[in-house]
Amino acid sequence: MARFDSFVLFAEMRTGSNLLESNLNALPGVACMGEAFNPTFIGYPGRDDLLGVTMAERTTDPGRLLAAIRGQAGVLGGFRFFHDHDPRVLDIVLPDPRCAKIILTRNPLDSYISRLIAAATGQWKLTNARHAKSEVVEFDGAAFEAHLEETQTFQMRLLRALQVTGQTAFYLDYEDIPDLEVMNGLAAFLGIEGRLETLDRKLKKQNPAPHEEKVANFEAMEASLARLDRFNLSRTPNFEPRRGPAIPAVMAAAKSPLLWLPVKGAPEAQVRDWLTALDGAPPQDGFTHKTLRQWKNRHPDDRGGHRSFAVIRHPLARAHEVFCTRILATGAGSFANIRATLRANYGLPIPEAAPPADWPDADHRAAFAAFLGFLKANLSAQTAIRVDPAWATQTAILQGMAAFALPDHIIREDEAPAALPALAASLGAPAAAWPAPPEDADRARLARIADRDIEALARDAYARDYMTFGFGALA
Repeated sequence: MARFDSFVLFAEMRTGSNLLESNLNALPGVACMGEAFNPTFIGYPGRDDLLGVTMAERTTDPGRLLAAIRGQAGVLGGFRFFHDHDPRVLDIVLPDPRCAKIILTRNPLDSYISRLIAAATGQWKLTNARHAKSEVVEFDGAAFEAHLEETQTFQMRLLRALQVTGQTAFYLDYEDIPDLEVMNGLAAFLGIEGRLETLDRKLKKQNPAPHEEKVANFEAMEASLARLDRFNLSRTPNFEPRRGPAIPAVMAAAKSPLLWLPVKGAPEAQVRDWLTALDGAPPQDGFTHKTLRQWKNRHPDDRGGHRSFAVIRHPLARAHEVFCTRILATGAGSFANIRATLRANYGLPIPEAAPPADWPDADHRAAFAAFLGFLKANLSAQTAIRVDPAWATQTAILQGMAAFALPDHIIREDEAPAALPALAASLGAPAAAWPAPPEDADRARLARIADRDIEALARDAYARDYMTFGFGALA
């Protein structure tokens, strides 16, 4: 017999419950029925009944609607429940071990500010980033404290009810929703056999900017929250998908105990050439988890050990590199479909064919600026286009690598000519000079068009990399 015959998703406004519900409903055999016990509507705004139960009938007997949700043929039925929904329902579902509990939370400050912006703009859902509305709002310390107390009191009630009845819940944070593995783990918890192959991308993050850009009285908010240190007010919001370790991309020197963790868009060809010159043979690649583990075990510390390294590039130079080679160009290795979509749907001002060699710098600058704007939206999960490794943040790529192989050294491109030969020498490897960069018309063009405005767009798109690695302006 199945473990559960229904479920309840406990959440609050602006915690991502709409997106979580859409992913739940994408699972075969799951039917989440919205805010079934919202005092002002039934299920969804504008509805007068749900599963044949009217609002009047639900008001008289909430158990009648619960039975209808639970009794749907062939599906596991459930609903979303907020702290201000019909409290009688809690007395029924909390003690019931046959009703699965999902608890979705979010940083209360984030949800509070998001709620203020949604109320100010009237935009509670976003399916197209081009239609996004923004508003700078005023923080009200007393109202936030009331919001925080309500949220915490409700969460404590849920926790105690689970403890005294010996139940457990599936806990989710707002930033867990874009994780496919977590969503499929939720399906396993519910006892659903089906699994998601992709996540629902229709709903977009509405306000991915830092708090400084969304709150008019930010300094007053900081002062109001000074006694609370858990909100991390200056952090850069991160909605970028988590990445795996990309083991097949890892390369090892042919003889020397050096392991290279490549970062797409960084100076890959130069590092490969340097490793080849180091040992007189191309580096080994095509690793699997097993063979990489074997390689690492063949170089234990008592025989000199091994060292792993990554080479990173300034975010502005990296973004320009991918723009020129993947988007602007139309030959081998370019992203033809993404290029067409960017032209048609994101207003990228580039010609249908590859631009001529004498394409004016002003036109190139305008197109690159538009691409940086797209990157900001893409890395904030506001577009329907994948976050490709070629332009994913270097922070996310290295975090993914760290799941299997932590880099001993993270070397900036301008430091590589001295740092890599020194690293090899420390392991007793032969000397090999860093290869000179090839003549690069694209890099020369970037030097001509880069200014404070372009740098600001890059910093806006790649705030995580600028913060994590301490990059300044591109020299």
